[in-house]
Amino acid sequence: MNRLGSATSPYLLQHADNPVDWWEWGPEAFAEAKRRNVPILLSVGYAACHWCHVMAHESFEDQATADYLNEHYVSIKVDREERPDVDAVYMQATTAMTGQGGWPMTVVMDHEGAPFFAGTYLPDQPRHGSPSFTQVLRALSNAWETKGEDVRTTASNVAEHLRREASLPSYAVTGERIEAAVATLASEFDAMAGGFGNAPKFPPTMVLEFLRRVSTGSTNGVSTGSTSGGSTSGDSRHMLARTTAAMAGSGMYDQVGGGFARYAVDRGWVVPHFEKMLYDNAQLVGLYARLGTEQGDRVATETADFLLRELRTEQGGFASALDADSPIEAGGHAEEGLFYVWTPTQLVAELGPDEGAWAAELFGVTAEGTFEHGTSTLQLRHYPADDDGRQRLADVRQVLYAAREKRPRPARDDKVVAAWNGLAISGLVDAARRLGRPGYLTAAQEAGELLLRLHLDGTRLLRVSRDGVAGAHAGVLEDYGCVASGFLALAQATADPRWLTAATSLIDTALDGFTAEDGGFFDTHRDAETLVTRPRDPGDNASPSGLSALVHALVEAHAVTGEGRYRDAAEAAVSTVAVLAEKAPRFAGWSLAAAVTMLDGPLEVAVVGPAGAERDALERKALTIPGAVVVAAEGPVEGIPLLDARTTVEGRPAAYVCRGFVCERPVTTPEEISV
Repeated sequence: MNRLGSATSPYLLQHADNPVDWWEWGPEAFAEAKRRNVPILLSVGYAACHWCHVMAHESFEDQATADYLNEHYVSIKVDREERPDVDAVYMQATTAMTGQGGWPMTVVMDHEGAPFFAGTYLPDQPRHGSPSFTQVLRALSNAWETKGEDVRTTASNVAEHLRREASLPSYAVTGERIEAAVATLASEFDAMAGGFGNAPKFPPTMVLEFLRRVSTGSTNGVSTGSTSGGSTSGDSRHMLARTTAAMAGSGMYDQVGGGFARYAVDRGWVVPHFEKMLYDNAQLVGLYARLGTEQGDRVATETADFLLRELRTEQGGFASALDADSPIEAGGHAEEGLFYVWTPTQLVAELGPDEGAWAAELFGVTAEGTFEHGTSTLQLRHYPADDDGRQRLADVRQVLYAAREKRPRPARDDKVVAAWNGLAISGLVDAARRLGRPGYLTAAQEAGELLLRLHLDGTRLLRVSRDGVAGAHAGVLEDYGCVASGFLALAQATADPRWLTAATSLIDTALDGFTAEDGGFFDTHRDAETLVTRPRDPGDNASPSGLSALVHALVEAHAVTGEGRYRDAAEAAVSTVAVLAEKAPRFAGWSLAAAVTMLDGPLEVAVVGPAGAERDALERKALTIPGAVVVAAEGPVEGIPLLDARTTVEGRPAAYVCRGFVCERPVTTPEEISV
């Protein structure tokens, strides 16, 4: 009945058999609504969204609800991951009209795309003070038919509010502003449980990288004092260590198979929302690898292995997510977390009485349960300190992993998103170089090749592909920033100038098509489809904003090429985030991380010499410097300016440490490499 059967999005395909007469976003749907003179229902979600599934089951699979929708509306279904521009515009409307947002997002709008109602999940029956979905539909349809002038006025006012896009104020992000951001984070820090604020708790990955860069205490322009009574670097170090440890031992982390769930629903990180997203795990691989700790190395390795094992596609890219839900039976409805939770009885059944009891105590599995129906998530708050205990844990995990594989598996959203694959490339390169795992670098290169082969259309990026076929949707700013950063990571790790050329081509396209008059960036290209407003959000969410992603790419491209225009563009863009960074640093962590590095860097390190232990030792030491751009090669490479005229010293591998292309004398031992 509906038109979703040929969609590339797994989320849209989930709704292809609904009795609702769904349309994909496009001019045809708007023309149909205008022809019939009915309003448009816009439903936005994504494949791994639990409450999207609930609303689908309650309402979109219900024949009576579908009949009413089909008669009184034109219904459009959008995958927010495929069309982040559409999602951003109408999420802005939803938060403006209701004070909150989320998915599923439910919007009703006129024939010009101007919304006059916005909300999120709506139940099939009135519940907890919320009207039912059908009650809302009937009221809005009645208003459209009997109070058309009021509806048009509301829609016009909302559209005008969305279009009111004043230039962002621009200020230099100074050391003082960075100190203020750290102080604000310290005031919001949960000293007991780690993380920031109360429930729900999302992995604050970008903020933690900002704190890691500040915590070295070596950044010029950031003083050692702080308004919280300690030191800026000390505060940062504490918040970083406490939060990374809390997340690693939490129920949000898969203690059996590795990888992180999207967020925890409680303050203590006990119960996750079980979906596993590529963008989270891609960033967390890199963060934990950069910590340089035993726990960091372990979590980075387990999470990278999860990515390669469960999210890698046949074409060499990475799928978007694993669902939160597992099917209870063939053709039945799904149950959240079924794949991951345990009872004491189940542990004993798999491990025997002694090991089962030991595992229950170690993982915090109780008779009452920490989740639902007497089940518990697995937590590992105290990692065994001795070799025997660690081997015992490894054996237990192996048995539980094998047992879990017999359970109904969560579905996989197998579309390949350019931006998130760029994040995965960067994370895997970080892990490969720091942990000595060449297989991770190989996987990152193969993902890069996929992006070049399928997602690059001339100098323009396409947002998604699936099963080796690229979709038609244009890339947005985050795609350009994240993919360029991934290619730059590959250029540094391999010294292959092809990756540098690809990265700078994307950066040049972004500078040409996305730059705003104030030096910041819009999220869509200037020739992209015209929406109610041109989306522009400099704030980070679960993944970097397009602006912050591109700023990082610009900083690294300047360090490798010496092109001053890249540095100028980075400074202009990051200055438009100064107010956000100072007032709400939790939403500007990635921009702040770049700003810390830009205060007096980044450090540029060229490591040259024959491949082997000596060169590897120099490279690993250089990589411990937060924000450093490190290229390793046998010698000069045409097409990579940072390697120009770099040669060995008396036949030994050497490191050239530079800042702003002003270099110190080459050194031949790791101990001589300093900030």
